[in-house]
Amino acid sequence: MGRRPQKLELTWFNKDKALIPTETGKYGYTWVDPRDPRYCETHTLIYGEAVVGTQAPKEEGRTYSDRADLEPTDDNLLILGESGDVLEALTRVPELAEKYVGKVKCIYIDPPFNTAQTFANYEDNLEHSIWLTMMRDRLIHLRRLLSDEGSIWVHLDDVENHRMRVLMDEVFGAENFKAEVVWQKADSPRSDARGFSSDHDVIMVYGRSVSTRLKRMERTAVENARFSNPDNDQLGAWWDGDPTAPGASTHQGMVYAIQHPITGHLVYPAPGRHWTFGQTDVLDIMRGWAPYELRQIDDAEERARRCGVALEEVRKDVPAIVLGIPLDEARLAARKRLADGDWPTLVLRGQGGTGGIGRKAYPPAQGQPPRTWWPNTEVGHNRTAKSEIKALFPDEIPFSTPKPERLLERIIHIATEPGDIILDVFAGSGTTAAVAQKTGRRWITCELVQDTLRRFTQLRLEKVVRGEDPGGITVTAGERVDATEEGLPEGLTAEEAQKLTSLLNKAIRDSDELKSSEDIRALKARVKTRKYPDAINWRGGGAFRTARLSPSCFDYDPEVGLVVLTAAATGEVLINSIAANLNFRLTPEHPHFQGVRGSMRLAVVEGRLDRRKVDDLVAHLDADEGLTIAATEIEDGVRQYIRSLGQGCRAVHIPDDIFSYSEED
Repeated sequence: MGRRPQKLELTWFNKDKALIPTETGKYGYTWVDPRDPRYCETHTLIYGEAVVGTQAPKEEGRTYSDRADLEPTDDNLLILGESGDVLEALTRVPELAEKYVGKVKCIYIDPPFNTAQTFANYEDNLEHSIWLTMMRDRLIHLRRLLSDEGSIWVHLDDVENHRMRVLMDEVFGAENFKAEVVWQKADSPRSDARGFSSDHDVIMVYGRSVSTRLKRMERTAVENARFSNPDNDQLGAWWDGDPTAPGASTHQGMVYAIQHPITGHLVYPAPGRHWTFGQTDVLDIMRGWAPYELRQIDDAEERARRCGVALEEVRKDVPAIVLGIPLDEARLAARKRLADGDWPTLVLRGQGGTGGIGRKAYPPAQGQPPRTWWPNTEVGHNRTAKSEIKALFPDEIPFSTPKPERLLERIIHIATEPGDIILDVFAGSGTTAAVAQKTGRRWITCELVQDTLRRFTQLRLEKVVRGEDPGGITVTAGERVDATEEGLPEGLTAEEAQKLTSLLNKAIRDSDELKSSEDIRALKARVKTRKYPDAINWRGGGAFRTARLSPSCFDYDPEVGLVVLTAAATGEVLINSIAANLNFRLTPEHPHFQGVRGSMRLAVVEGRLDRRKVDDLVAHLDADEGLTIAATEIEDGVRQYIRSLGQGCRAVHIPDDIFSYSEED
């Protein structure tokens, strides 16, 4: 038998170890055994204030998008704490796990890039193996939180991107890779760059499973502007598309003449092209204008030229589609159909229908699939993002690496629907949460550095819910679109046309003769555009709650080889910690017990547990309930005594029975 194929796996120094922070509120880690209580301890959340906003009413005379009508979300969390501990809380604390595990639709993370630079708001100089372990542990938790239809978007540059791709394959499965998006983050080269000036970041997209669902892009006003309904078509708006396709030499049976019903001219596809529809279909369509028939017209030489082949190689048995009645009668029938409307699929172009033949092209039922190249003209760049932050905090030094709101808007559109949950555990300036709030999504985000959270993240989100953030995606600038009758000259955009008109006006402003020139007027008509009004997308409203991680209750003293309690391990902090680490749901409303797991009750005793205390607690149990008593001191013989009472009762010592660990084990 041959060897079993091995899974490709990324290996690094101390991959079997775990990391714990060396200092609260900063990036800095120490290797420890994965069983170390400093790594294993589940922290709980200590909730703070709720920030509530009110949605502003609509103002008459202003334009609002559909998004402005969404109900603002109020079930949102802003957490101060280390991302790994926050993720453990979300996945292990029963109340949080029930709410979030398998329920998050989109995860976007913009982790430290590990570029060996130190920024003003966070440190970004983790060694490769530390960085990979840090990310591996977080990705495992993130995968648990993601729903089957969800996706994770990881934003990086070229320092760790190649390693992260293999790590993502390992955690999420190579089969769930969706795309590597390239974002053009720069709008100009950096003069201080050594070697290449980096213009882009990458965003890796993975699904949770084969059930992952990603949406298509919405059509823009510019895309929709070319569609109209001049004939009151029952199928809706359309635009005049090309009725031909390339490949004439291999589709000679679709290269033939169509007699125009008004001019009587024979219309052929352009050289090298053929009619899109089969001849039987074209005949049926053209009969919508006038009576037509198939007829041989001895045009093999012209058809050979159009097909790009020698005369002796062209197919000889292809008839033309010609009028079955005199031209005068056909012209009357065609003009009547022009006046009646609801024209056939093949349309008559030009003034009075005397031009060529076009084809009705309807908007696709769905938008375009998202592409992997995101230029800064579409989603913004670093300078855009810094301007957004500067507008919010004019007296502060802008956050070093914010992301533009339009970038997150696109991600959130592709990955979610209104009401879905979005998670970002590297909040930074708070762009993800701000955009999630403005687009009617629920969100959870956390930030490690208290100064960053205090000066940027929280204040920004407060401005969002209170309707005091006019920037970013709050308002969408109206798009400029084609307003000509025949369409803008090929290759000319609406923006370029408007610029041309503006420059032309400047050039002729001192000449009355040029201002009245028919040629100038004709030129302006050929490049005429119009601008849609700005659309308001966000009117404030909703709410979020602040929270912070509970302090550590357990520590490890390597000198004595024992797990010890910290000074914070008392009162409610201790109760909540014990409940979380033993997987009990808190029951603050119960007069005697602090937690419950199924039919098992939890009692936390801070002090000595003796038989009298046991009897008192057991007396309050229902007949079908068991009891776990966690105590910081247990009198001799009490463990045996409580077991003898039956009902599945037991006693556990704090901390020895919660975390029993020694480096010598």
